[in-house]
Amino acid sequence: MTDDARYPVPAQPHRVEQVIDRSRFLCTVARAPSVEEAQAFIRTVRAEFPDATHHCWAYLIGAPGRTDRIGMSDDGEPHGTAGRPMLTVLLHSGLGDIAAVVTRYYGGTKLGTGGLVKAYGGAVQEALLDLPRAERIDSVDVLVRVGYGAIGAVQQLWPDFDAELLEQRFEVDAAFLVRVPRLSVEPMTRAIQDTTRGTARCEVLP
Repeated sequence: MTDDARYPVPAQPHRVEQVIDRSRFLCTVARAPSVEEAQAFIRTVRAEFPDATHHCWAYLIGAPGRTDRIGMSDDGEPHGTAGRPMLTVLLHSGLGDIAAVVTRYYGGTKLGTGGLVKAYGGAVQEALLDLPRAERIDSVDVLVRVGYGAIGAVQQLWPDFDAELLEQRFEVDAAFLVRVPRLSVEPMTRAIQDTTRGTARCEVLP
């Protein structure tokens, strides 16, 4: 089962080009954390190649394989020959938060239904082969307040929970603002309470 809290995503936009029976197929892939960003990416590619014959697209928002926020378009190609095979590749890619646009310049030779399915799905597969990848981590910010005597012990806990220190203040007590993977919040909080004998205060910020 996929871990919805952390999963691979595109690290940056990536493009490959193929020529099949004189038609040019340019596949552009990018990270899309929301439907709005996926649609904006599609518009950007359309604007970059305004004279293209087709701009077929597909996107998957969320963890790899999730189907609750997906979209696709054949953009004038025969029904089911472009967007569907593109989406199928994305769903089986092991990547989340991803959008793909295949821009086609028609070369004068019809590929047929099977040829189109193979061309559009293959273009996405080709782009994913050497796509730079990063990890998406669902994180939250936690404000931790501790007495001065516990500062050193609490600071030593950050690496154990992949906590990133964002800010620290030293007033009546010591306050640390840390960014932590959501799954680490509860065990980190328990560890801090154990270390400070229950005197620390941990607040997950909205």
